[in-house]
Amino acid sequence: MKKKPRPQLTAGEIEILEMLWTAGCVTLSAAHKAMKRAIGYTTVQTRLNRLVEKGVVIRSDDRPAQYSAAITPDDVSAGHLDLLLKRVSGGSVVPLVTHLVRDRRLSADELSELKALIEQAERDLGSSTKKKGGQP
Repeated sequence: MKKKPRPQLTAGEIEILEMLWTAGCVTLSAAHKAMKRAIGYTTVQTRLNRLVEKGVVIRSDDRPAQYSAAITPDDVSAGHLDLLLKRVSGGSVVPLVTHLVRDRRLSADELSELKALIEQAERDLGSSTKKKGGQP
């Protein structure tokens, strides 16, 4: 199954999405007021329209239109992490994980979570191998 492509977003677009994740479904006017910093009304409008075109924000047909996020924070971070992985390590996970494990002090909780993720990946790999008729 092919993953759907994740859009690359600018810092300004992410700022708009963060506002939508907090505020929920809002009109353009409410979106402008909900921004955490002073930003032009037409700038908010332009960014919302671009995000609608990218398919990451939904605009209702109501008058005035209501805007809401169509993606989650995890969707955004995953897209940027995929790009980072591709640019920094040619798509290989190992150099990135090696750097994080060796150059950072991981907490016991982080190590447990990483172990659980690896165990799940091994189970997933085993079940996909069995479905294809191969050896686990």
